[in-house]
Amino acid sequence: MPYHWHDQAPDTSGAFLQKLTLWPHRSLPKRGFVWFIAATAAFLSLPMLAVLGTQVLWGLLPFMVLAVGGVWLAIQLSYRSGQTHEELVLGRARLEVRRHDPGRPERLWQTNSYWVRPSLRDGPVEAYLTLTDGQREIELGAFLTPDERRSLCDELLRRLASVR
Repeated sequence: MPYHWHDQAPDTSGAFLQKLTLWPHRSLPKRGFVWFIAATAAFLSLPMLAVLGTQVLWGLLPFMVLAVGGVWLAIQLSYRSGQTHEELVLGRARLEVRRHDPGRPERLWQTNSYWVRPSLRDGPVEAYLTLTDGQREIELGAFLTPDERRSLCDELLRRLASVR
């Protein structure tokens, strides 16, 4: 699952803080990226062997470079969007959610953890997970799959009940 719970040091009241980190799933790790680009370049160069030593090679070469460069750029942009992550810190007296997006300022939401209620509902995505304290509602884990959001909602309900 692309989220993980950490237990941290006690806060000022002596209660232990629980930290949740959420991140979008990326199926292609950096090491796999190198192999993929190398394989793409190798397979695109196979047809070029047939025209090696002719004028046609110079006509096809820019298109091969553009294709490999386009794939490289697209995957790099995907990795940049994968830097998005959310952190939820849950304590006895407070709950804090921070969202980090590349190229945007950090967003922070703080409230009393006693009043927070997680809920799943129909929204822009299936199993839309929100946290509300009665005055403000925020979205959590928009990049997770519906099953992961359902599982996370159950865990949040249990952990919120344990800190009350």
